[in-house]
Amino acid sequence: MAEQREHIVMLPLMAQGHVIPFLALARNIQQHTDFSISICSTPLNIHYLRSALNSSNNSDLNNSNNIINLIELPFNSIDHGLPPNTENTDVVPLTQLIKLFHSTTSLENPLRDFISKFISQHGRPPLCIISDVFLGWAVDVAESFGIIPVTFSTGGAYGTAAYVSIWQNLPHTETDSDEFNAPGFPDSCFFHKTQLHKFVREADGADEWSKFFQPQISHSMRSSGWICNTAKEIEPSGLELLQNYIKLPVWCLGPLLPPKMLKDDISSNGFSFEQRTGKVPGISPEKCIEWLDSHAEHSVLFISFGSQNTITATQMMELALGLEASGKPFIWAIRPPFGFDIKGEFKPEWLPEGFEERVTATGKGLLVHKWAPQLEILCHRSTGAFLSHCGWNSVMESLSRGVPIIGWPLAAEQSYNSKMLEEEMGVCVELTRTLEGNLEAEQAKCVIQLVLGKSGKGMDMKRKAVLVGKQIREAVRVTNDGDKGSSLKAMDSFVEFIMSKRKEM
Repeated sequence: MAEQREHIVMLPLMAQGHVIPFLALARNIQQHTDFSISICSTPLNIHYLRSALNSSNNSDLNNSNNIINLIELPFNSIDHGLPPNTENTDVVPLTQLIKLFHSTTSLENPLRDFISKFISQHGRPPLCIISDVFLGWAVDVAESFGIIPVTFSTGGAYGTAAYVSIWQNLPHTETDSDEFNAPGFPDSCFFHKTQLHKFVREADGADEWSKFFQPQISHSMRSSGWICNTAKEIEPSGLELLQNYIKLPVWCLGPLLPPKMLKDDISSNGFSFEQRTGKVPGISPEKCIEWLDSHAEHSVLFISFGSQNTITATQMMELALGLEASGKPFIWAIRPPFGFDIKGEFKPEWLPEGFEERVTATGKGLLVHKWAPQLEILCHRSTGAFLSHCGWNSVMESLSRGVPIIGWPLAAEQSYNSKMLEEEMGVCVELTRTLEGNLEAEQAKCVIQLVLGKSGKGMDMKRKAVLVGKQIREAVRVTNDGDKGSSLKAMDSFVEFIMSKRKEM
């Protein structure tokens, strides 16, 4: 009788910025092992994943010998005080986001049912459960079945270390100063209260946000090890901080990006990707590339705040004025401002009078409503900088192509990412932060001109971003001499670790 293949169960948080890297991690594991994999989530998130898999042009990831199983866990958002069919942070108003987070604990019993059925069918449990850092309850599930629990942080090492330390300890509540130290970080490292999202800033340990994040992070710190979506060369101090804080092995398996994006020779015109999100962009990649083709190398600013973020109407107006005054060409993935339906119709009064018509007529600007083909834009030779919310997926996409960043962090660990990118990597200038941040048109104009400049700081940022991009790409390569990049070695180490753990159990 043939030996059974080992099986890994994966459990992402119900958020697009987590689901996508979980799928990428599953594909990476399958490329390096013969493991079978099941990704478990709620029905609508499984629908997104199925769309992303079906749109893949890489058929060898979906053949009969290499299957990613998509497992629906029963979930009804109405049971948790949420609107019908609310299963992802993309569709949840900020005021109800914490309800969605708390609702994730209801997936524990359905996951237990799935594992029990798996054991009945296969005669032994899965090898490993890889769960999101914010779904720490899965560690208890794994241990109760004799399964190895592993935590996956979809962020970088520095941002993850800062996020978990600040949420667990709330150090800003212990000082009257606007600046504070975080446990696990050097005394010389200061964070600022304006870098905290208001839910963290107002937390006291007894609020609903603390009651979710603190126990989930604590559970995750009891797992056997953590996976991080980064390469160890690009943030060595962040990796050291995270390892010292959680006191567990950390495997840097990033960048979790489409393989085509990690080639050296993709800046030629017409390069396109399958849509990883299962969503249709507001402009075709072909039209976007055609517009970019008409602009000089490294001259265009790309602006996008991620899959679920937007800025205030006042900030939007000032940014538009600054963009026009800068004289630099730009592509702006634009949505209605904060306080309005982010998926609703965009109104001209949110921008300066005649703005879209002027920039369109002169060829200076391209406004893409809702979704933009981000990967194609970042890979194009004309893209010179990225005004980003500093979500880690966007950071890795940008830096992998050597594109420097103008930071505008809005939530989660984004301010910590921005801090690290600016202070340690030198590839970012922060424009402002959060929805409370002040922005004036003149400030926006000056920062845009600085970063897109062909000399001085702008040139230095570009040089450093190109170097980081090279390090990112080399981390997932095998040299002509057969030497593996650091992330490939980390994958080998991770597989060896869980297989040896299996023998101990």
